[in-house]
Amino acid sequence: MTSGARAIRTKQSFLTKVWNNRVLLLMITPAVVFFLIFSYLPMPGIIMAFKRFTFEGGIFGSPWNGLENFRFFFISGNAFRITRNTILYNLAFIATNTVLQVSTGIMLAEMISRKYKKFMQSAMFLPYFISWVVGGAFVYSILNYEFGALNTMLRSLGAEPVNAYGTPKVWPLVLVVLRVWKDIGYGTILYLAAIMGIDQEIYEAADIDGANIFTKIRVITLPSLKPTVVTLLLLSVSNIFRGDFGMFFNVVGRNGLLYDMTDIIDTFVFRSLIQSHEFGMSAAIGAYQSVFNLVTILTVNGLVRKLAPDYALF
Repeated sequence: MTSGARAIRTKQSFLTKVWNNRVLLLMITPAVVFFLIFSYLPMPGIIMAFKRFTFEGGIFGSPWNGLENFRFFFISGNAFRITRNTILYNLAFIATNTVLQVSTGIMLAEMISRKYKKFMQSAMFLPYFISWVVGGAFVYSILNYEFGALNTMLRSLGAEPVNAYGTPKVWPLVLVVLRVWKDIGYGTILYLAAIMGIDQEIYEAADIDGANIFTKIRVITLPSLKPTVVTLLLLSVSNIFRGDFGMFFNVVGRNGLLYDMTDIIDTFVFRSLIQSHEFGMSAAIGAYQSVFNLVTILTVNGLVRKLAPDYALF
């Protein structure tokens, strides 16, 4: 067979596969278009990190300044603080959410009452759809020093009110609790779906052998959830250098007293862009954030691939 004939046959085979999978390809088209528009087309803008941006020159016409934007970021004294906060908060979110979501999913799976189970699923899932703007107002109405619900209760009991918005050390706990409140419903549904997919004959065999509920959870449920847990952990770790801007900005706001404990990379970039119009430095911080996210997921996925190849993302 000549090379031309092989090329024609390969092309026909490819077109045949496309036609046979046209429905699946059509379903994935919106996601592909979304990432092309919002993730890939803006990528040339990364050159702003290496330029002294001016409105006259624009992105491509502004003069180059090498690594000056990165140098300015690191000598400003903020790089370590905001990177530390971003990583530690994400680690706390990942750890607490994983433990509580798996535990809650198992408890819901073991519930006998279907009505109560559906009620609990709906009640826990509701906060996932609430905007962080509403969440921030909710926290403010509780922690406000003058008329917040917490201090109103403390005053009625004769205790001293708590100035939460002037006490940075309380905010890691507040933010972790708030994130759990927001995410526990969505994560629980994922793990509950994974539990429902476990072969029920395994549980029936365990019942015949006399296993109690805790033994079945330890021997059957948790090992069966391992692939789901590892996959979701890998997806979470891939964004460990990227904070939830909506959460931190709407809950903490621009309270300078709390920046040491609550400032993350995303909020710092926003302030740099809005207050000082440092487009170049903002782009440099974004590039720094993206590169370390890539390095982190490649490293963690490589370790998983060596220890448990079946659970690696790629």
